[in-house]
Amino acid sequence: MAAHNSSSCNPALTPHLTRLYCAVLAGGLVGVISILFLLVKMNTRSVTTTAVINLVVVHGVFLLTVPFRLTYLIRNTWTFGLPFCKFVSAMLHIHMYLTFLFYVVILVIRYLIFFKRKDKVEFYRKLHAVAASTGMWLLVVVIVVPLIVSQYGSSAEYEEQDCFNFQQELVLTSVQVINYLIVGAVIAIAVILLVFQIFIIMRMVRKLRPSLLSHQEFWAQLKNLFFIGVIVVCFLPYQCFRIYYLYTVAHSSDCNVAFYNEIFLSVTAISCFDLLLFVLGGSHWFKQKIIDLWTCLLCR
Repeated sequence: MAAHNSSSCNPALTPHLTRLYCAVLAGGLVGVISILFLLVKMNTRSVTTTAVINLVVVHGVFLLTVPFRLTYLIRNTWTFGLPFCKFVSAMLHIHMYLTFLFYVVILVIRYLIFFKRKDKVEFYRKLHAVAASTGMWLLVVVIVVPLIVSQYGSSAEYEEQDCFNFQQELVLTSVQVINYLIVGAVIAIAVILLVFQIFIIMRMVRKLRPSLLSHQEFWAQLKNLFFIGVIVVCFLPYQCFRIYYLYTVAHSSDCNVAFYNEIFLSVTAISCFDLLLFVLGGSHWFKQKIIDLWTCLLCR
């Protein structure tokens, strides 16, 4: 059974997806290039720095697949073969979950630094940082990606010219259960991280309010809000809609629901802007704007 072409369900929204991916490609490339200059000055033994480096790799690999998505959206036909379509389609999901994983690592490390009053958490040697990253990527490249791509879209027949429409797989009970578990885990972890971050910020405001902006620790926690913000804005809407989508796919063949899922999934790609925000967050201009805003609030 051939899948529906999701772009034909609501063609009026296809140009919006095209513009979104163009913005993601441009903003993501600028962010990757900008962070590379910053990484030269960072401690390479730091666990946080290692996570950021891996985040750069994740974004970089994903951005390589974006031009193929744009080609499909513009031409409305896929000409690169079904196996590569499965890979490009799966990469958007892999990118989202790996990005979320590295966010969790960065935030947990920063929370440990805050609660345990440590200056930093780092590997004993640079070689250990390289080994940890290499081990993780070997796991992803050798096991995760081949497993996902081989099973992705394997329970039904799909047209060669129609890409990114593998919702038939979600009818399977086992696939639904796995998806529900993943959605539940992501939402729960995101809520826990948000609660911790609010607690930390409120604690710092009460303790350091008169001289809050003069403490480096406050600026470090403020950067955490960038990652929390990306999770809330880019990832949680998709995960929440996913619950409705999984139920609807199992009980309906309405292709418009699949297209709306594609929109929410596309929004997760905006997370590529995180590196650019991370660089801007450490700039003197940004800090001065925050200082001016805080001074204005205190005056009132």
